[in-house]
Amino acid sequence: MHLKRITLSPEKFPTTDFYPFNLQVFHKTGSIVFHSPVTFFVGENGTGKTTLLKAIAQKCGIHIWGNQDRSRYVNNPYEKDLFEAVSVEWADGHVPGSYFGSELFRNFITMLDEWAVADPGMLSYFGGSSLMTQSHGQSLMSYFRGRYTIKGIYFLDEPETALSPRTQLDLVRLLDAMSRDGHAQFIVVTHSPIIMACLGAEIYSFDSAPITTMEYEATEHYQIFKQFMTDRKNSFKFQI
Repeated sequence: MHLKRITLSPEKFPTTDFYPFNLQVFHKTGSIVFHSPVTFFVGENGTGKTTLLKAIAQKCGIHIWGNQDRSRYVNNPYEKDLFEAVSVEWADGHVPGSYFGSELFRNFITMLDEWAVADPGMLSYFGGSSLMTQSHGQSLMSYFRGRYTIKGIYFLDEPETALSPRTQLDLVRLLDAMSRDGHAQFIVVTHSPIIMACLGAEIYSFDSAPITTMEYEATEHYQIFKQFMTDRKNSFKFQI
């Protein structure tokens, strides 16, 4: 692994009234140690997975492509400040990397197309053709295959969003291949039981405090899909 450990320092939290500093997982989790080159953050929406992923990426010096800022009905002045209370420990010095967010990807490939007007060679890093001319799923895999051949640390937020089950398996194979021999390290937020089935990966659950490791078969994602596949008719009898 390139990144050995991250540590949270609640004493540096500027508030306890606003998200994400009001989440108990961040108050009760001292550190997260990475034992595998592929790590998954899992849990329900709103548990802080993506927020922590972004904070770690920022602390690692990774640029996060953003959409144009827009006015919001309710503004949270602390929403992006978690990184200031996070410290990182490298195994053998800093390495480069990137952050992928499904909601930010369209903005990135639009800018890439604009840059390619002046320097078409830039597209050679992503399969040789414009990502804008491909389907969403195809453009994602072209990006992944091009970017992850470079040694580094990579953060992915819900990469399964536009991927079919077959293509999700392709991504799992890519994560496995690129993480061998210390080439790349991946930290991934996902809801996909296919992606989190990557052999040898470590799974951290955000559903209780502190954040703890969990076996794949014990995740709610696996349990729900298993129940659905074995008893599809009764699986629709959800409690509201």
